[in-house]
Amino acid sequence: MRVLALSNSLPTLPPSPSTSETPKPPILCNFITTHNNITNCAKKSLSLALSGALSFGLLFSSPCSIALESPTIQSPSSSSELCREDERIEKAETRPRVVTNEGIVEEAWEIVNDSFLNTGRHRWSPQTWQKKKEDILNTSIPTRSKAHDIIRRMLASLGDPYTRFLSPEEFSKMARYDMSGIGLNLREVLEDDGDLKLKVIGLLLDGPAHSVGVRQGDEVLAVNGVDVKGKSAFEVSSLLQGPNETFVTIKVKHGNCGPIQSIEVQRQLVARTPVSYRLEQIDNGTTSVGYMRLKEFNALARKDLVIAMRRLQDMGASYFILDLRDNLGGLVQAGIEIAKLFLNEGKTVIYTAGRDSQYQNTIVADAAPLITAPVIVLVNNKTASASEIVASSLHDNCRAVLVGERTYGKGLIQSVFELRDGSGVVVTVGKYVTPNHRDINGNGIEPDYRNFPAWGDVKQHLIKCGKLQQG
Repeated sequence: MRVLALSNSLPTLPPSPSTSETPKPPILCNFITTHNNITNCAKKSLSLALSGALSFGLLFSSPCSIALESPTIQSPSSSSELCREDERIEKAETRPRVVTNEGIVEEAWEIVNDSFLNTGRHRWSPQTWQKKKEDILNTSIPTRSKAHDIIRRMLASLGDPYTRFLSPEEFSKMARYDMSGIGLNLREVLEDDGDLKLKVIGLLLDGPAHSVGVRQGDEVLAVNGVDVKGKSAFEVSSLLQGPNETFVTIKVKHGNCGPIQSIEVQRQLVARTPVSYRLEQIDNGTTSVGYMRLKEFNALARKDLVIAMRRLQDMGASYFILDLRDNLGGLVQAGIEIAKLFLNEGKTVIYTAGRDSQYQNTIVADAAPLITAPVIVLVNNKTASASEIVASSLHDNCRAVLVGERTYGKGLIQSVFELRDGSGVVVTVGKYVTPNHRDINGNGIEPDYRNFPAWGDVKQHLIKCGKLQQG
């Protein structure tokens, strides 16, 4: 069983009772790891999950691949006994196993039992879930199709619109979407010795990186000569981005014990800039306001927003507007990094909560803010997920006032687990809580103003908020 930790979220908005229209499913990119009860290699991985609804990601092989064999690469003169032992263990543990219909259903049941977060609106309890397992396994499951139908009904009984079944065909579509620009997905992996390494955990088959020799399990050491030690997967993914058909050089170590190689990869960028900006003059031209619209949180969002903020500052902006209306989300990590641009070091960006300790985190800003000027964040009822993280973070830290309508209220964290027959289940495993300890999901965020306020009122509001925070 493999688990994909979603790295972005364009939530599928459940239909409103007042309309028959169904929103189009979102496109999501994913982190991919092996569930930690399968192999020793997988136990070394940190399993993270970020919110999402439907998913499209990168196809992968075994998450702990053996070193790539290539006639153009010189292998080390000797390998340690430990590496050879690891390879023998890996080969032994990846032998095919018989997959039964009952086993698939039980596997899905166990995932929910171990990971599902009851946010208070679901009909789940350990007792009722145990009873459901007993009822299901007492019935005959003669075909794989019936097993899948049972899983669908089993997940539907939870009453959570985001926990659902993916057919093998739906799961395989994850191979068709790439946000890195070169067809790979990176992950920070904690080794037994305490070292945090950046590894390739997903590859787009026949994509740019795969075509020039990057392989599953490779460790990324540098990008364009810049050592990436200590950098996050998000930061390095941003370094990999660039104009379409330009080249980037990455230094990788093949497998756990293989050679080191510098490889030039031609970018095939699929992400487009989501940022537009302009300078507005108010008060008869005496005051400049920097307006920035962010359409989605993709791999270019933070980088392009930084460019916009700096240019507007250079143009003399003394106030800023961040427009998040109709922004359904995207890469949650991009949202977190963008919120940090406005916050003082040490301030809380967001809390995550879940049954598993890996989802119980406090995320804080780790550097000085890029700007300190007053900010208005524009929101509406289609401001969701990553957008709500940014809006609530700036609001609760007294860095911005919110103007518009109550936000959508999508604050859940999902992980996608692959079952042994190639199908999958998406399971709600956690939720986001604002710095002021408000639950986003199902509630949304109430704006400070319905209509656009005067900038003098914005300044006074933020000053008063700051004083209240300080006691």
